[in-house]
Amino acid sequence: MTATLWINARVVTCDGDVERAPLPAALEVETENGRITAVGAGLPRRGQQEVDCGGRLMTPAPIDCHTHLVFGGDRANEFEMRLDGATYEEISRAGGGIRASMHAVREMGVEELVQASLPRLDHVLAEGVSTIEIKSGYGLSVPAELNMLRAARRLAELRPVRIRTTWLAAHSLPPEYAGRAPDYISEVAIAGLNAAHAEGLVDAVDGFCEGIAFSTRELEPLYLRARELDLPVKIHSEQLSHAGGTAFAARHGALSADHLEHATGADARALAAAGTVAVLLPGAFYMLRETVCPPVSAFRAAGVPMALATDCNPGTSPLSSILLTMNMGAVLFGLTVPECLAAVTSHAAHALGLQDEIGRIAPGLSADFALWDVETPAQLVARIGFNPLHARIFHGEMV
Repeated sequence: MTATLWINARVVTCDGDVERAPLPAALEVETENGRITAVGAGLPRRGQQEVDCGGRLMTPAPIDCHTHLVFGGDRANEFEMRLDGATYEEISRAGGGIRASMHAVREMGVEELVQASLPRLDHVLAEGVSTIEIKSGYGLSVPAELNMLRAARRLAELRPVRIRTTWLAAHSLPPEYAGRAPDYISEVAIAGLNAAHAEGLVDAVDGFCEGIAFSTRELEPLYLRARELDLPVKIHSEQLSHAGGTAFAARHGALSADHLEHATGADARALAAAGTVAVLLPGAFYMLRETVCPPVSAFRAAGVPMALATDCNPGTSPLSSILLTMNMGAVLFGLTVPECLAAVTSHAAHALGLQDEIGRIAPGLSADFALWDVETPAQLVARIGFNPLHARIFHGEMV
């Protein structure tokens, strides 16, 4: 493949101390065979194809590192219930929430899940996203959970996108296992994980640690099995209460701990020591009208990298806009513009264990970047309902 030289761009590489140096620089980027081969000013001309970027802003392609994008059914009725005063916990205990999605997913085959999910994926990609994580967690049976990950893998064949799959069978307890959480973990979460791993369907393992889901004691066997299979782990923790999931995840060397509204300074220090990313999900915070914010100052003080993601799901975060997610991260959680940009690029890559492959514009990494019709990163974060994407580049190709 002929090398390409991307010229006349205002580049934010997100490589290095992006939190303090977000200003675009007049750099050129050389790509070849889908990878970045050089970044700098006045790169040597050696017959490369040239692409004039027209003075546009160039950033690494955004990464959506926490989604539940594959699902079936609709839960808009729960939105109305919350408007009438019902809480997330009350809706869940009444059979709504995750278990409501379970009934729809169990009735759908792989192709039905794919077709239902494609429009959501296309909306995400329309904002420049190159990489997206997709979790299972709405089937709550071995066959249905496997079908969710099969559908996620199929989506990567239908669109130019990198998809990472996460086994989240430990998302909620289905009615047939009421009062038998250890049996569910053994017979569904672990047994299904073994099957998913054997089929090559799973890149990471996740669990929901909360009073309406699972305790750290109940999750422990699943996380130990993930370690035996050499699979990285993640966790949904401290969203509605302080259930201890964050410290538990740090002990297991998790890639990320996600939500974290009720996390503490001690949790922040544990994440920092473990090298675990804090993934903040402002869409769910907004939709549930929460009032307790994640301890951003504690994360900063401890040096915990913070990522942002849509948490795209049918009930608590029906959000598929990474740009709006950045705006929410700034307005609701107080992240700075440089923090928001790092949160959907370099730090999001770290949350997926892909920091040596994507998330920065640097030699050796995949040539995944975005060209924007704006001049500064602040213009990406400040606007609402505004998509200034000019071009999405994936593996060095404009798509």
